[in-house]
Amino acid sequence: MLEVQRAIDGGAHEIVLTGVNIGDFGTAHGENLLQLIQAIEDNPSETRFRISSIEPNLLTNEIIEFVARSKRFMPHFHIPLQSGSDEVLRAMRRRYRTDLYRDRITTIRTLMPHACIGVDVITGFRNETEELFLETKDFLMSLPISYLHVFTYSERDDTTALRIQERVPVEERHRRTQVLRMLSEKMKRGFYDQFVGSARPVLWEQAEDEGLMHGFTDNYIKVTMPYDGQLVNRTSQTKLTGRFDDESLRGETV
Repeated sequence: MLEVQRAIDGGAHEIVLTGVNIGDFGTAHGENLLQLIQAIEDNPSETRFRISSIEPNLLTNEIIEFVARSKRFMPHFHIPLQSGSDEVLRAMRRRYRTDLYRDRITTIRTLMPHACIGVDVITGFRNETEELFLETKDFLMSLPISYLHVFTYSERDDTTALRIQERVPVEERHRRTQVLRMLSEKMKRGFYDQFVGSARPVLWEQAEDEGLMHGFTDNYIKVTMPYDGQLVNRTSQTKLTGRFDDESLRGETV
């Protein structure tokens, strides 16, 4: 909490809570992440907050419900999946299965239909057959999510995965990565397009890019409009008027 206060005092307008495994925050001292975000909520500043990548088994319903009520924590979740196949998840020694993951996504969408939901996924794990890869792809397509971060599996020394004899050829791993990245682009476009014509709060960044400025809505949509120095580091209600390019929507303040 001390580091958070220092960032606020230093003029931060948005803070992302992050860590190696943020969902386990405080467990060594009898505390938990929910208690931390509750304490942050009581801070009198207007700083926005986001929770970074948090595993589904540690993203409790209580945390989701809290964010849904919060005025400080943004409706944006990034939840590692890694694989949509329970067989692969077992081989990865993950502490969750696809049924729990789906439950978390459903809870978020029920409480926050407007929320942005990002997903980490790994392609080409050593026991991932083509059938299991397609299981992952189908699972992802069945979820109301917003975008993917796709990583290609690579062997690391002294890991238990090396005990698995099967090995996906490197070129096949990259092909699967490309398939899911194309799926991610489609998901992101669909998510953005839902909000064209609506107005959302945008925190504008300082950088100027060829006479343009960029910012992000509360639900993590990138917005672009002509540069206005008076809006730098400020949050303004902004109408999303249409697509600017593949990465952002066009905005105008209201």
